[in-house]
Amino acid sequence: MPSTLIQSVRLIDPLGQSEQVSNVLLADGQIQSIDTLSAADIARLPASPETVIDGSNCVLGPALVDLYSQSGEPGHESRETLATLLASAKAGGFSRLGVLPNTVPALDTPAQVTRVLQGRRRDQPLLLPWGGFTVAGAGQQLNELAELARSGVVGFSDGGSQPAAVLLRRLLEYAQPLGLPVAICPCDLTQTGLARDGAAALRLGLPGLPATSETAPLSMLLEQVDETRTPVHIMRVSTARSVELIRSAKQRGLPVTASVVWLHLLRSTLDLSTYDPNLRLDPPLGTPTDRDSLIAGLEDGTVDAIAIDHTAYTYEEKTVPFGLAPPGALGLQMALPLLWQAFVESGRWQPWQLWQYLSTHPAQCLNQLPPSIEPHQPTELVLFDLTAEWTVTPDQLASLSANTSWLGQTIRGKVRQLWLPLQPASALNQHQR
Repeated sequence: MPSTLIQSVRLIDPLGQSEQVSNVLLADGQIQSIDTLSAADIARLPASPETVIDGSNCVLGPALVDLYSQSGEPGHESRETLATLLASAKAGGFSRLGVLPNTVPALDTPAQVTRVLQGRRRDQPLLLPWGGFTVAGAGQQLNELAELARSGVVGFSDGGSQPAAVLLRRLLEYAQPLGLPVAICPCDLTQTGLARDGAAALRLGLPGLPATSETAPLSMLLEQVDETRTPVHIMRVSTARSVELIRSAKQRGLPVTASVVWLHLLRSTLDLSTYDPNLRLDPPLGTPTDRDSLIAGLEDGTVDAIAIDHTAYTYEEKTVPFGLAPPGALGLQMALPLLWQAFVESGRWQPWQLWQYLSTHPAQCLNQLPPSIEPHQPTELVLFDLTAEWTVTPDQLASLSANTSWLGQTIRGKVRQLWLPLQPASALNQHQR
């Protein structure tokens, strides 16, 4: 492979919790050296690099890892294909992309998983398919989990609501010896609403969804984990009370990890006054108190990671009144620059903290070795230009869809280049199945 020298770049090391300005030499699919080479030192290198990149105004860090997003293919290719989903991930700096099983048909058999894995090209991010733990995602009958595990899934999830208590118990018991994460979104489908219950929902005339729609199933889930000791990843945490419950569970030693969707860190019910259907999410946006608790939960380790949950819909599907819009929004291309602006430029987070939430910790939640930025490690890296500005338009988005509340707005910060790992996804696993 051609060698590349990145000069005078801010190097972000989330494992070492540090950053420094360095020159980084890449060759043969590895980081060859990280140092402070001068121009004279570079001239004396045994072999001149084929490519030299000016890294000023840029940061270089491990590539990002998304725990879960949604594919339109198979079943809804007009929204998103695997190719455009992976192109969105690449444009956003993600080298590994978790894909939820709620496609049509669902990713609930080895044949369906194989089909999806074969749809990826070598120059695209690694696909990490979640295998549906119930048949067709209907929550009625458990799948053959052992067969799914052998097919190459990253873990088990239905991508939607939590199964009933008896089925949940059986799931946790059967999944325990397989060594793969079980990802569950705690939600009670019998409770409905368009916005999290509170003053803003009342003022805007939006039916409120009580926090108990999340905390009641979460409490039951944590009790089951306490009894079975099966590791579980809690998806889409969205309320302050849920953060408290997870904090208590971790203090008791329960084997749980948790993630929050990126939009819940940037938006709240206060942003719903526009009735923008692109802000209709599931779970819905929380109150400002919820948002503050989610941010604090990340900072103290209660919530482990940020997930993107990228969900594409066509223009026709989203151009409807708020209450009729399907829940979900794009995010893969916008998450890094918008989170950087909100939390790093504001001084609340160090750059390495953001990288932990978007790269290191998501990989660890998947029982995978996280991307790292050390000599002789694979070149799984992202170069992020802090000064580049771009306008969010359908032409600038790699997705087939454009369902985002930032449509038409200018964003500062853009991924300049992504280096993908050469090894297969199985080589990244920390534990043998």
